[in-house]
Amino acid sequence: MTSRERVYRAIKKEPIDRVPIFMWFHPDTKKLLCDCLEIPGDHLDFALANDVKQTWINNNYAMEGIVHENDGDTHVDEWGIEWMKMYSFNQIKTHPLQGLARESVLNYRFPYERFDALLRPMYALTADPDECFLGCDISPCAFEMYWRLRGMEDTLIDFIDDVSFSEKMIKRCADFSVFLGEGAIERFDLDWLWTGDDVASQTGMIFSPELWRTLIKPHLARVFSIAKSRNLCVAYHCCGSLYPIIPDLIEIGMDVLNPVQSSCPGMDPLELKREYGNYIAFMGGVDTEYLLPRGKVQEVRKATARLIEGMTADGGGYILAGTHTIPPETPLCNIFAMYAEAGLTEEEIRDRAATARNRQA
Repeated sequence: MTSRERVYRAIKKEPIDRVPIFMWFHPDTKKLLCDCLEIPGDHLDFALANDVKQTWINNNYAMEGIVHENDGDTHVDEWGIEWMKMYSFNQIKTHPLQGLARESVLNYRFPYERFDALLRPMYALTADPDECFLGCDISPCAFEMYWRLRGMEDTLIDFIDDVSFSEKMIKRCADFSVFLGEGAIERFDLDWLWTGDDVASQTGMIFSPELWRTLIKPHLARVFSIAKSRNLCVAYHCCGSLYPIIPDLIEIGMDVLNPVQSSCPGMDPLELKREYGNYIAFMGGVDTEYLLPRGKVQEVRKATARLIEGMTADGGGYILAGTHTIPPETPLCNIFAMYAEAGLTEEEIRDRAATARNRQA
């Protein structure tokens, strides 16, 4: 069974040979795994049998795709946001619209002319077709793009002081996501469109669900619609406790919810499966805060087995993934234990790594 078939069948709850896998590793974790398996970084997805290939074309690439050598190194992206490397990720140092009068903010121009450059990372995924399930990440789609430009404090003040102005900016952010998504769908044979906005914290929504429904939901629905109109799946990412808006996301067309941050209120994967499993599929749920970095091998195996069993009890609807990037303090034996419960033993991973080395030779 190809990866593409496996993911599609899992989403549709049809019989598959094993649960699909899509893991996201911290850059330092990725290096540790590559050193262990004696392969270069671009072979890791093959060795670990990741079933999904995708990359960012919106603002997330500046955070994770641009690699600096030293902490403190900076760059300015196409949106005018300045990023600085901290602990192997790029964090925002300067928001270009922070502190500006609202009239000036409305004059901001999104980088439409950089479309071809923004799309460039996708070509590397399609250069060597291998029957993987292909996705394109156009997140952040609305709120998260707004605050990256404006700063979180100014954004939330805008929400309180001037809802009309905030709606205009949310619309402009979503307009750009729609532009990118439509362009990607025209150029690539996609299987899903990956969307997202972190609108929740560890304990609840960053702002009220009612305000989310007023400001963001209609524009997110527009983003979803460009995929739905072409019969593509819509995957949606939001960290934290977004439980109150899950029915809304289903209503506007979400097919797959990620990352199901199991340590947050209302986000127990098995409970969500029981409540919403008839309507959507799930991707995530493997705890990256305690279980993987601190748990013992047998704890990892037991928890992963329970998760897979519960999330596929109705025949499927689940893709194995972490609740966030897998941190570098995670023992490699725990990573291999998790994969073993998904049907891919350490021996098989090492065999696949050997195959990758032979291909390179």
